[in-house]
Amino acid sequence: MNLGAILISSFLVGLSGAMMPGGLLIVNINETIKRGLPGGLLAITGHAVIELLAVAGLALGLGSILGRPTIVGAIAIAGGGLLAWMALDTAKMSREAELAVSAAEPGFSRSSVTRFGPLAAGSLATISNPYWALWWTSVGATYVAMAMEQGTIALSTFYLGHIASDYAWYFLVSLALVTGKKLISQKVYRGLLLAGSIVLAVLALYFIWSGARLWLSL
Repeated sequence: MNLGAILISSFLVGLSGAMMPGGLLIVNINETIKRGLPGGLLAITGHAVIELLAVAGLALGLGSILGRPTIVGAIAIAGGGLLAWMALDTAKMSREAELAVSAAEPGFSRSSVTRFGPLAAGSLATISNPYWALWWTSVGATYVAMAMEQGTIALSTFYLGHIASDYAWYFLVSLALVTGKKLISQKVYRGLLLAGSIVLAVLALYFIWSGARLWLSL
């Protein structure tokens, strides 16, 4: 597979994953509404940093360790627990969150600031998703192995193509929110947060259940 094929295929495969709803989408929406485009981009940058560490780890041979059933089960349970905490925190915030738009800080609301900034929030949303770890220990590990056969440039090309899909999709989501921000009332904003917390809670229960079932089957 040449560099062009690696770039295009990694972008398309990454885009299919980026478009799936999950914790990172909720964080991107929330940070964009609060901080504008920079908030959404910073959240995805936090995600990008974690993905860079994943690529480096797989290149060093961690894929075979993380792919063990006991480890996968632990990842699912731990990720589900973190998602449950994020769901509770988001639900609490939805009761008092406000959109206070100002010229200095467009879309920023001091009353809705969480204890994490957008970079940390994007990172947490990434590592709390067990499917992210499963993807990287299967599809991602295969891509990394193929790219490493051609050297560092091919590996870098794979990462750039993959992360470009995340930036492309979530930038479009953020741009849609920013251009339509005047249409979002306080009630709608709080509704979005509450809906997001419900999605996170459902995912948390599913991940914990999946991890527990995996452990019980050993």
